[in-house]
Amino acid sequence: VLATGGIGRCWEINSNSWESTGDGHAMALWAGADLIDMEFVQFHPTGMVWPLSVRGILVTESVRGDGGVLRNAEGRRFMFDYIPPMFAAETADSEDEADKWYADHSAGRRPPELLPRDEVARSINNEVKSGRGSPHGGVFLDIATRRSADDIRRRLPSMYHQFKELAGVDITVEPMEVGPTCHYIMGGVRVDADSESTTAPGLFAAGEVAGGMHGSNRLGGNSLSDLLVFGRRAGIGASEYALGRTGTVRLDEGEVDAVVAAAIAPMEREEGENPYTVHHDLQNTMQDLVGIIRTASELEEALGRLDQLEERAKAVAVSGGRRYNPGWNLTTDLPAMLTVSRCTAQGALQRTESRGGHTRDDYPKPSDDMGRVNFVQRVADRTSSDGAGGTPSVRRIDIGSEPLPVMPEELRALLEEAT
Repeated sequence: VLATGGIGRCWEINSNSWESTGDGHAMALWAGADLIDMEFVQFHPTGMVWPLSVRGILVTESVRGDGGVLRNAEGRRFMFDYIPPMFAAETADSEDEADKWYADHSAGRRPPELLPRDEVARSINNEVKSGRGSPHGGVFLDIATRRSADDIRRRLPSMYHQFKELAGVDITVEPMEVGPTCHYIMGGVRVDADSESTTAPGLFAAGEVAGGMHGSNRLGGNSLSDLLVFGRRAGIGASEYALGRTGTVRLDEGEVDAVVAAAIAPMEREEGENPYTVHHDLQNTMQDLVGIIRTASELEEALGRLDQLEERAKAVAVSGGRRYNPGWNLTTDLPAMLTVSRCTAQGALQRTESRGGHTRDDYPKPSDDMGRVNFVQRVADRTSSDGAGGTPSVRRIDIGSEPLPVMPEELRALLEEAT
């Protein structure tokens, strides 16, 4: 059962832990499983932007839910300028109405700061690119003028301590600087909804590594429900599969030896590429060219850079031995990060529309035709285990569109009843 989380460490600014390197996505692909929806990456609108050592760390949505508002460098509450027609009926269009909602949710429509994450992230991105950003490339999240100091410390204790200790900012006195941060991938390994089995026999996946659960844009809080429900299904599915198996699986010892040799090769090279440099260049590529706003020319440039990075990754070299060697650990992570980065860029290039967590500047509107398909990726060709870290060196990943699966009638009936 794969439960390896996301791919956020492929981007320079991200909220993810150090191990979110796409290992599960890549291993599933290499094993013959399909990936779907890899173009849909969620950028949380509010991550820390300063100092650089904490850039990307998440700033909880509770700040905005408790009255925090977004302001640009002019001090203006700019989210009223970015209310999409789709959400206009349920979103306040004035400060007076928005403020009433905080006191009584039935007294007015929701503030625009609480629009879906992709809408808020794009709005912040536009303010920064238009020259109205904060000194360090974000915008201001202001709770200090909205609530008393005691109230802030009581309602938002973790945020108070986070900014006080990591940024030297007292959020009861001054606003926070925030900006979009890579947070979650909606795409992942294609699974059966009932058993969580993948298209590779005997392989199951649950949580962020599995694709399709959240469509094009996950709603806040839903990942916990996802992993609890579908993690249980994956465990049951895997146990039932194992109980139905007979015989034993024999490994090809030659393949095992080849993987081991490739994994330790970086420590045996006297000179070569620094893995940290390759990782840094990968993160810059994804941040600059496969970020919140995408274009065909930038995505094509990203794929070209990934070709070069894959070649460089084959020649990485590190000093030291196997015990506590972060540089060597990174050499084993690079092939997965390069593979999933390619899948994301490839999917983003194919999806010629804007939808959820995927925004194309050259195709700014949703397409009805594109909304009816998933983009599916699988390995078409691979060489032997000559990649860094002893993993298969993938030479071509095929991508194609397939119609969305038909919703079961019992689910359709429940949705119709709810609406």
